Amino acid sequence: MPDRLADTSVPIHPPIACRWSPRAFDAAADVPREDVIALLEAARWAPTWGHRQPVRFIVGLRGDDTFQALSELLRRGNSYARAAGALILLCADEGEDDRTKLYSTVDAGSAMANLLIEAVSRGLIAHPMAGFDVPGTSRAFDLADPLHPVVMIAVGRLAEHATQEIAERDARPRERLPLSEVVLNWDSTAANARFLSEFG
Repeated sequence: MPDRLADTSVPIHPPIACRWSPRAFDAAADVPREDVIALLEAARWAPTWGHRQPVRFIVGLRGDDTFQALSELLRRGNSYARAAGALILLCADEGEDDRTKLYSTVDAGSAMANLLIEAVSRGLIAHPMAGFDVPGTSRAFDLADPLHPVVMIAVGRLAEHATQEIAERDARPRERLPLSEVVLNWDSTAANARFLSEFG
């Protein structure tokens, strides 16, 4: 959808500019197994601190028992994701101390980002969700400490919006803070001010 393109100061990699988190999944469209494997490979090859590789996945394809179990763990506000072709639970082994716990979440974020961009490059949509029963997920899949569920990702094909509420949510403008507010190491000299003004 061209009107969902990110408004960037300079061109960026198209799958990044096109990535957004729609809620309208086509309940009749399957996600090919090859595409699911590609998403997992993209995530597997994300950066990892100290080569720990703490990220783990549980994958459900629509119609199988894992998908059903994952879909039942979604919070009501994310029930739209039950129409997705796949649900992927991303977990992180938090390790034995605060340092490894911190970096396991960094690795999880990197893996999620790779997965989302790979999905866009394959013409799929993907929506990451924190709204699910985390303790229930650990019980359902026998996830013992220090393995912790981080995010569930719905993957599928874009469809017409099932409800007006979802259509309105998906139509909201895509917004980010300007670079001038997120890049902290520029001073307020006139030259830098002119440079920053180019970024809105």
